[in-house]
Amino acid sequence: MTDHVWRPTRRRLTDTLLAALVPVAACGLALAGLTAWAGSGNAGSPARIEVAAGRVFLPYGDTRESAAFFRIVNSGGAEDRLVDITSGSLDGDITLSRHRTTGGGVAYRDPVDSAVVPARVGLTMSPHSLDATVRARAGWRAGDLVPFTLHFRRSGPVKVLAVVVRPGEGSLWSPGSERTPAAVEVGPEER
Repeated sequence: MTDHVWRPTRRRLTDTLLAALVPVAACGLALAGLTAWAGSGNAGSPARIEVAAGRVFLPYGDTRESAAFFRIVNSGGAEDRLVDITSGSLDGDITLSRHRTTGGGVAYRDPVDSAVVPARVGLTMSPHSLDATVRARAGWRAGDLVPFTLHFRRSGPVKVLAVVVRPGEGSLWSPGSERTPAAVEVGPEER
């Protein structure tokens, strides 16, 4: 009886080594990428929302409709989304809206469901981008404080006081930044 012992050939060893090298190299690249991402401080860094300032325009004339603006800072590593604004000190609902202009230069308000608050940047609401349309109560004066709660998808509610100001006073934005649009994303029904 002849014992036949299998012996690897040089060709079989080379093919086996090359076949094993591809997944090992892919895992090494993935591990290096994750290490760099974690080392830069982005891994596991949730949104960190802070509402830095709030202003509400004093209504003009006989109208009670006005607008509120907030500067929202997100110092975290992930974006969040402003989904609602509420206040027990106002009459009626508060609507998030952005300002649009027709081809003829007529401005109008376009309601939005939510607004993106980018990571490490934030969102500054202004009369030229995103605002919260509110219905003021009678008797407001400049300097009054109005409580609001801003609701975020991931970070939850944040309570803030907004100061009542005359339009054009108490700016939340620096000169020139009012032309920079806020990060706004429309809801699925608007697409």
